[in-house]
Amino acid sequence: MIGKLTKRILLNPFFIRLFHWEYWSFNVVYGPIYLVFIWLGIRAKSFFFFAASNPTIKNGGFLMETKISIDPLIPAPYKPLTLFFEVGTKAETIIATMNEHHLSYPIIIKPDMGARGRGVKKVHSNDELAAQLPLYTVPFIIQPFIPYPKEIGLFYVRMPNEPLGKVTGIVRKEFLQVTGDGKHTILELLQQNERYILQIPILKKILAEQLHIILPEGKSEILLPYGNHARGCLFLDDSHLISEKLEATFNKVCSSIDGFYYGRLDIRYNTWEELERGEKLSIIELNGAGSEPTHIYDPKHSIFFAWKEIIKHWIWLYKISIINNKKGHAYLSFKEGMKMFADNTAYDKKLNALVV
Repeated sequence: MIGKLTKRILLNPFFIRLFHWEYWSFNVVYGPIYLVFIWLGIRAKSFFFFAASNPTIKNGGFLMETKISIDPLIPAPYKPLTLFFEVGTKAETIIATMNEHHLSYPIIIKPDMGARGRGVKKVHSNDELAAQLPLYTVPFIIQPFIPYPKEIGLFYVRMPNEPLGKVTGIVRKEFLQVTGDGKHTILELLQQNERYILQIPILKKILAEQLHIILPEGKSEILLPYGNHARGCLFLDDSHLISEKLEATFNKVCSSIDGFYYGRLDIRYNTWEELERGEKLSIIELNGAGSEPTHIYDPKHSIFFAWKEIIKHWIWLYKISIINNKKGHAYLSFKEGMKMFADNTAYDKKLNALVV
């Protein structure tokens, strides 16, 4: 009886969030260390110093930067085809553009300005594309679905006055998947896993009837092929795999990205050995000053470890911004910075309304 009660408590969404800090809200996680950021702002004589960190990216990549504007910065061998469309673009126009660029299904649709996986959708056909388009109330991009089986987030930092930077963290992403037992539906399997229980409401909207399928025993199925923590992806800290060979490869890659000194590369790749050599990989997203060192979300890490890593990266961000500012790259004015936050709040409401 006690065992059943304990299990019910541990599988209750409230207690899952309570006992696992990785599910706490952004403000709860960052609130206790905001004073550090304020102190850095006082030292820089601007609370918006981060805008100088990556001079070629709007606001340094902190907020309100677009993916389509960052796309030209990524070296051609490593970037997927990216097509931009305004709200209301007809399916026929998009399909014609895809054909023109020889882009076949499956594809990924995502908001041109987005965060935490909101509005990201894998689409498999013209009919599915036409059905999804009315849901997008913000400009969006379309990319091919990269078939490489593995995904990481690689954090890179380089001082503007130094020729070489360093990889400061690597997060390995394990997609939300279930393995069948021949008896229980996908939904029932999800209900047995504390990591997946929190995803059930959104999965019901996205997958609908698919959740009632009973998978054969031993058959695994990835339900959401997105490397996003908010979509149930498990983040594991692989920073111990950072090697001289890996750093040499990504120093070469990142130094060829004009004006990029601080941020995270989200990368799909085939094997680790090929990744170290810079082969068979695709940079599916480049994130700037607003990047999190997402290896902190490994369940083995405490909130104290997370705070230490965040502060360490903030200090790097501060130092990079100071150097770039001395080189003539401006911070945002107070008025510009406040407008950026206001615009982001308004845009966030639109993103939160997307259920795709």
